[in-house]
Amino acid sequence: MTIVEKILAKKSNKEKVTPGENIWVDVDALLTHDVCGPGAASIFKREFGEDAKVWDKEKVILIPDHYIFTKDKYAMRNLEIVKEFAKEQDLKYYYEPFTSDYKGVCHVAFAEEGHARPGQVMFGTDSHTCTAGAFGQFATGIGNTDAGFIMGTGKLWVKVPETIKFTFKGKFPKYVMGKDIVLQTIGDVGFDGATYCCMQYDGEAIGDLNMDERMTICNMAIEAGGKCGIIEPDQTTIDYVKARTDEPFEVFHSDADAKYKSEYIYDAAEMEPVVAQPYSPANIEKAKNLEDVKITRSYIGSCTGGKTTDFYAAAEILKGRKTVVDTFIVPATKQVEKDLNEIKIGDETLMEILEKAGCLIGPPSCGACLGGPEDTFGRTHSNEVVISTTNRNFHGRMGSMESKVYLASPYTAAASAVTGYITDPRKFMEGE
Repeated sequence: MTIVEKILAKKSNKEKVTPGENIWVDVDALLTHDVCGPGAASIFKREFGEDAKVWDKEKVILIPDHYIFTKDKYAMRNLEIVKEFAKEQDLKYYYEPFTSDYKGVCHVAFAEEGHARPGQVMFGTDSHTCTAGAFGQFATGIGNTDAGFIMGTGKLWVKVPETIKFTFKGKFPKYVMGKDIVLQTIGDVGFDGATYCCMQYDGEAIGDLNMDERMTICNMAIEAGGKCGIIEPDQTTIDYVKARTDEPFEVFHSDADAKYKSEYIYDAAEMEPVVAQPYSPANIEKAKNLEDVKITRSYIGSCTGGKTTDFYAAAEILKGRKTVVDTFIVPATKQVEKDLNEIKIGDETLMEILEKAGCLIGPPSCGACLGGPEDTFGRTHSNEVVISTTNRNFHGRMGSMESKVYLASPYTAAASAVTGYITDPRKFMEGE
């Protein structure tokens, strides 16, 4: 069996499962936030009763993150609804906005707080829940109806996915980031090429990546239609998890004779920086071939591109340089924001480098990744051309239907911010 088949077999109390089989699985964690939390809670109460209690108050993780720093009355109403639900259910893990408990983007905070653990099954009311697959667990997005059902029962009816394996041999060049890796694979299979499949990433080059980069890769499995993304746990995974939780977990690995729907093999050393052009994450082109594309904005943030590693990369490019377009910096979480003020390159903190380069710094949240209310930091309002470390570039995704969004790594987004055109980051990297 593959790693995902083994996890689903364990959680359905079966010796073996096969792709296409429908099974009941026991859920280890349900993640929700301010956008979908109210709907999920409403369905839960409608079906199980107004006074019903969730199946396990320590397994419903509530992390508001989408529409926090806005005056929009509907966004504020949602925050009140989830706050009330967390209180009446006595949820142990509710990270309340505007308090010291607030964390930021749910997918990154979920990992930071030790909720992401190998061998577990977790669902979230957000398509990028597949981020947690970086920890060797089955993690996927669901709708409010399924979430309401899980709240009441702790179970869900699931079809076992087929697995597509992407193997990266050798070593990635310094200028290639997790974003380049996942965009390349999405481009290779197509935006629907992994529909209801698990996208498994392995090989020695993947094993060299830190958890931030692995999360970036698994985060975007959904952009190829994937049911989940996954990377087998190793010592890097175990060290990260044990530093954040004492809870037990079980490590699974794919069998040597496991069957895959298809396999892709790459020479990591041959990889180059790539960019996804409007209006699909699969519409990829090498960054070096797009240097005539003029941009009006750079955006570095989100669950995909707003982690500490992402800002370190951006700061490497921006140190001692100035941006020539508005460049928005949105840390994914409060912890990342703290890192920006503590981690240094030379004698300057990352935050100092970004500020001196002329970047605009926003509060930790989802920010403009999904547009949001009119007053959202970094949101597009007209015909902006944005290079962004976010995960989607559909029409209107960052706000305005007239804007164009190019998806790229933090290296590429930072290099482009310096020139005003899409720029291969190798131009600014010593020895490359």
